[in-house]
Amino acid sequence: MLPPVDLREALEAIGNDVLEGSSPRRALRELMRRGTADTRGLDDLAARANRRRRELLERNHLGGTLDEVRELLERALLAERKELARALDDDARFSELQLDELPSSTAQAVRDLSEYRWRDASAREDYEKIRELLGRELLDQRFAGMKEALAGATDEDRAGIDAMLRDLNDLLDKHSRGEDTQSDFDEFMATHGDYFPENPRNTEELLDSLARRAAAAQRLRNSLTTEQRAELDALAQQAFGSPSLIDQLDRLDANLRAARPGEDWDGTQRFRGDDGMGLGEGTGALADIAELEQLAEQLSQQYAGAQLDDIDPEALARQLGDGAAADARTLAELERALQRQGFLARGADGQWRLSPKAMRRLGQSAFRDVAQRLSGRSGERDTQRAGATGEPTGASRGWEFGDTEPWDVTRTVTNAVLRAAQQGNPLTSDRIQLQVSDVEVAETEQRVHAAVALLVDTSFSMVMDGRWVPMKRTALALNHLITTRFRGDDLQLIAFGRLAQQLTPAELAGLDGAWDQGTNLHHALLLAGRHLRRNPNAQPVVLIVTDGEPTAHLEPDGHAFFDYPPHPKTLGLTVREFDNLARLGAAVTIFRLGDDPGLARVVDKMAQRVGGRVVAPDLDGLGAAVVSDYMRLRRR
Repeated sequence: MLPPVDLREALEAIGNDVLEGSSPRRALRELMRRGTADTRGLDDLAARANRRRRELLERNHLGGTLDEVRELLERALLAERKELARALDDDARFSELQLDELPSSTAQAVRDLSEYRWRDASAREDYEKIRELLGRELLDQRFAGMKEALAGATDEDRAGIDAMLRDLNDLLDKHSRGEDTQSDFDEFMATHGDYFPENPRNTEELLDSLARRAAAAQRLRNSLTTEQRAELDALAQQAFGSPSLIDQLDRLDANLRAARPGEDWDGTQRFRGDDGMGLGEGTGALADIAELEQLAEQLSQQYAGAQLDDIDPEALARQLGDGAAADARTLAELERALQRQGFLARGADGQWRLSPKAMRRLGQSAFRDVAQRLSGRSGERDTQRAGATGEPTGASRGWEFGDTEPWDVTRTVTNAVLRAAQQGNPLTSDRIQLQVSDVEVAETEQRVHAAVALLVDTSFSMVMDGRWVPMKRTALALNHLITTRFRGDDLQLIAFGRLAQQLTPAELAGLDGAWDQGTNLHHALLLAGRHLRRNPNAQPVVLIVTDGEPTAHLEPDGHAFFDYPPHPKTLGLTVREFDNLARLGAAVTIFRLGDDPGLARVVDKMAQRVGGRVVAPDLDGLGAAVVSDYMRLRRR
């Protein structure tokens, strides 16, 4: 059972990427790749899968069974020669000649010794171990765990294996013809189920598990050298002292190939390590490598239609541990929760967008940053006095630093009681302990109505000089303040580059960087004036954020004229619109970004002309400067 996911960090990360110009869908994918503070991302999990695959290849080699057979044979021959050296009869001399004439090939030597009459008991035992080892390894290739399960196998055990293989092949033959039934499978499992600990539920599931391992066994064979393959093929005929086992396994492989041609039967891997693996162990390693490669592809999410639900948590747990599987499930749940709780919404055009709910959260986050900067200013608490001298709205809200509104005692005490109950702290009738987080204040609002136009520069230089995201966060913070504390105010966001346009907060947040040059402040001021005239009884406020001189203006035909340095006509038309705002009684503040002397001269003169002022904040303080100035102008 996974704990509930915390969406705040995720939403903030997605929001920041969107503000920088990423689409919500791409931002979500980027979050899934990076992960969160407590959850490893897909990139980290994929790197671990690739690292484990590389370790398997670099640590091991596939000649372990041949090495073990060769060691058993050499030990048997050494013990036998010692025994023969002590014997004085002619048969001993003849046996010595037989051993001296053995071929250098291990497989040929094992085959030639099949009729040899061993004199030394330990030598005979080692030779018999070769046959038993080969049988166990061949079975372990197809049925994981057989090597250990058949250690010290009796003739009865080998007969049981032979019967299982024969019945299995009969079942698969019948299945290939479409003649098998579920009862056939159930009867097979009732007799031989101990050999299949994965507990398949039907023949198809049985085929899936057997084919994956058989394909890995074939890839192991493909990965051997020509000499190693020839040795193992010859040795396989000696398994359990009879060729019947290899015949049954060949029949099984043919059935599995026919049933699952989509498995990788032709692949190879190059092992480069020093640790030898037996056939079963090598097959398991190749199966692990194939599973790791599949996991790496799933975790990459680079294929068409990729989804986090494609990631196999059981395979991830097998290869990388339960923690990795939990991380993948948490990421998938995080993605679902963002959509289920309405933070991501699909528009009419099919594209994913941040929902109004998500935009409110982003605005809240941006405003929180602004409030922290303002609360750190000595003697300044402008943003916290929203509605302090106004009338109650009937609602309450959590206390924040600098609030002067009266406490809502009922809500405050209720919060303390609920918190104590959740923490398991007993309450006494005469004592309730309050914490700062319990306090709520009565929300009020001022009845002054303001029409606010926030003009933000979206020209090429804003993107190039890293001012794009601070500008957007500033607009979101101001929008959050107005929509939550000053609901009677009317805010209009106006973006101006080569041309100007009115935008909603969501549209501004998702606005891509414009690579066209031009700062058409003239057009933006026209739109601001229209907004102020629609609110004739409101206090007019115009806030301008820009990093460039006016270099474009709107022609009567609707096209933009651009020139640099600024054309006299552009400057003249821009000044005329400032004069129009002054006649409307607008309070104007220009927030100048950057240290360009030409820009400073132009905006200073324009501000002086309309009785406004110029503020030159650093980027980190832009939001605080705009919000603080809005509060100042509003109280004026």
